[in-house]
Amino acid sequence: MSLSIGDIVAQESQLIGLPLTASAIEAFERYAAELKKWNLKFNLTAITNDREIAIKHFLDSLIIAPHLTVDDRLLDIGSGAGFPIIPLKIVRPDVSMVSVDAVEKKIHFQRHIIRLLDLKKIEAVHTRIEELHKTKLNSFTVITSRAFTRLDRFVALAAPLLAEGGVLIAMKGEEVECEVSASDNSLKASGFTVASIQRYTLPENMGERVLTFLKSSKAA
Repeated sequence: MSLSIGDIVAQESQLIGLPLTASAIEAFERYAAELKKWNLKFNLTAITNDREIAIKHFLDSLIIAPHLTVDDRLLDIGSGAGFPIIPLKIVRPDVSMVSVDAVEKKIHFQRHIIRLLDLKKIEAVHTRIEELHKTKLNSFTVITSRAFTRLDRFVALAAPLLAEGGVLIAMKGEEVECEVSASDNSLKASGFTVASIQRYTLPENMGERVLTFLKSSKAA
């Protein structure tokens, strides 16, 4: 008998030290069902296989969870169909979160999931990230992006929104060293430095991933 999406996420999360509650497992099941249903009409993701949804979308998003604290205010830039922010919210309901995406249908889907799962302390905003510079300067302690844009552009867009002492987390593929090298001068010009790089391998040979942590060089 094959495992459900929720069971796959629970099984793999346990292996990274993140046990899930029964309600979280159910939330992932409902999220996946809605993702597949909406995807038939709105083309939210190219990943439609259950195991790939569980691992490439949900588990990959949860890698950030151990790096969050109850006092954090998280912004997810270019969150698309809700990755990593909604999986993170499911397992960290205590953390305040905001997602932003310029594609309206994706924000509509996120808001639908937020209502369906009755998620609290989370807002999905349909706008360009530059618009947040007018109202949210220095507002977030953690800012994430998942394959959103080049590293230097992510830093340039996110830096004005980061609170003092905060951290940027770029979710990247295995080629990140080349990107860091190519962006080095731009990062320095923006006043940021790579604080650390965390490599990990998704289960079932589904890919190599990297978390790149960037901090203000002024605070270093």
